[in-house]
Amino acid sequence: MKVSVIIPAYNEADRIGPVLLAATQAKLVDEVLVVCDGCTDNTAEVAELIPGVRVVDLHYNLGKGGAMSMGVAYARGDLIAFVDADLLGLQPHHIDAILAPVIQGQCEMCIGVFRGGKFWSDTAQRISPYISGQRAMRRSFFESIPYLADIRMGVEVTINTYAKRSKVRVRRVVLSGVSNTCKERKLGLVKGTAARAKMYAEIGRAMVKVRKRRKSYARIRR
Repeated sequence: MKVSVIIPAYNEADRIGPVLLAATQAKLVDEVLVVCDGCTDNTAEVAELIPGVRVVDLHYNLGKGGAMSMGVAYARGDLIAFVDADLLGLQPHHIDAILAPVIQGQCEMCIGVFRGGKFWSDTAQRISPYISGQRAMRRSFFESIPYLADIRMGVEVTINTYAKRSKVRVRRVVLSGVSNTCKERKLGLVKGTAARAKMYAEIGRAMVKVRKRRKSYARIRR
């Protein structure tokens, strides 16, 4: 089973290097793709310096769901893993830990959750353990989910909903010592807070959209 790791990135030139090194050194990974989602910095150039990394450089920002979908379109793997570009403390064995349960047939999707990293990352994952950008799944499952290319930051909520609806087996693994970089640290307090509010709004819209489709589906079934 060929394994592709896809890293959607928007202006992560200062943070993506260690993430790419971890991905390329993971034992179970065959290829690593970075989807530069309309970046205005040199994220693509930084990624191209890492041996074994392919870069998909988008001219327009599609949002996370669109970037993930583009990555899958370019990927060669039967098994797909997604990793955020701004992670701190990520090691090759963390990526292998997400992939192994799917490769071994223990589940169809495996989600990595943070523990023992930064306080804000651990707290967010304890509140919403399934909203994580670190996950592996069979390509066929990802491609069966409609409208993902149109969803921005609510993509994880949508994937989780369809996983539950499809009754696919889901496991969680702990990524000890891993955390992400908060938006306020990336952009400053004012811009970071605004970006966080936008992210929560997009997640909320995704939840509403999924709920409406679920009700429509139930009416059709009846």
